Formats: sequence, C-alpha cells, structure tokens
Amino acid sequence: MDAELDLESREGGQALLGGEGALIAQGRPATQDLPTPPPAPSLEAARAAAARHVGLTQRIHPICFTCGTAREEGDGLRVLPGRLEGADLGVVACTWTPHANFAGEDGLVASEVVWAALDCPGYFAWVEKEGRHGALLGTMTAEVLLPVRAGEEYVVVAWPISKEGRKEVAGVALYDGEGRLAGLAHQVWIVMGAFPPAAGVPPGAGGV
Repeated sequence: MDAELDLESREGGQALLGGEGALIAQGRPATQDLPTPPPAPSLEAARAAAARHVGLTQRIHPICFTCGTAREEGDGLRVLPGRLEGADLGVVACTWTPHANFAGEDGLVASEVVWAALDCPGYFAWVEKEGRHGALLGTMTAEVLLPVRAGEEYVVVAWPISKEGRKEVAGVALYDGEGRLAGLAHQVWIVMGAFPPAAGVPPGAGGV
C-alpha cells in the first residue's frame, strides 16, 4: 500500500513491478480454452443462493472489494455467492447489480470491474465443496463477452473443476437477466499453508 509501482510492456503483455524490479503481477493474451459453463439459473434461484453466502454468518474477508460484506453498495461490488439449490456440490450463485459508481457516462461498467466480479466466486465454490480453508488466486483467464450495464441485475455462477495438490481449479460465469453469457473465467487457486495467528488475533478472525 502507498508504494510506487512500475507498469511496463513485457513478453507481449504487461508487467507490474515493485521495489528493485520485483514482479508483482503480469497479464498477457491467453491461448487456453475457457471452461464450458453450466446453464444459467433463474434470477430467483440466484437470489435464494445469495442468502446462503457463508460470509453472512462467518468472518471471511469483510473489506474485500468484491465479496466484502462490510462494503456498502457503490463502495464494493457485494458479489456474495452461496450454494445453488439442486446443483452439484460446490456450485454457487448470486445476483449482482453493478452500481453506477463503477460505470462510465454511457452506463457501461469498466472491464476491470467485471473481472473483479468474476474473481472471488471461484474461491467460494471450493469452500462450498470442501469446507472453510484459505486460498489465494494464482491465475485467472477471462473474457468479457457482452457489455455490462450499471443498474441491471446479473447472475454470477461458479463451480469447482479439478483439484491437484494445493491447486484448486474453478470456473466462473456471468449471465445477464435474459440468460445470455456475458463473461467467463478459468481460475487456479493456491491453498494456503497453516500459519500461526498473529499476536492478539484470535484464530479464524479473518483472511480468505
């Protein structure tokens, strides 16, 4: 936080560098295929799933821009997926209505905000499948397929794909109110090791 970073072109993409040239993040055009998403649930089913979001009863990461329950509308995205009734174990869903704060004068939501909305749901798919655990996003390959407009209600769906060691692979899809696919992502999550709690912080008090 509050540190100057450098953005430079590298290997056909962009690299974000910290102090002494340390690589913080990088992005480049993808070559892999994106996963095949499940059918879009109804808005009613997605709303019901959101009411089962684990972060509503447990402290997960309340200040997260995407899934933080402590964020207000227009301050965070409030993408809060929960178990989708009648679906396979691990499939989660919710609705998302982008706030005007995240849109331009034309009412369209910035692509980086749509990417952010696709971020956290993949983690919650694995929480639903295997229970509470810590994981960090390693890579995400995504595509925004349709313009996303502020004030309209969308459906977010995420599902677990595979697991190998500490790698958890998930898919995330964004549908508009008519069931058209608006965004799609493939994610690799890295399960965190066990860390002792910080001094003065009770176990389970925070973190993804």
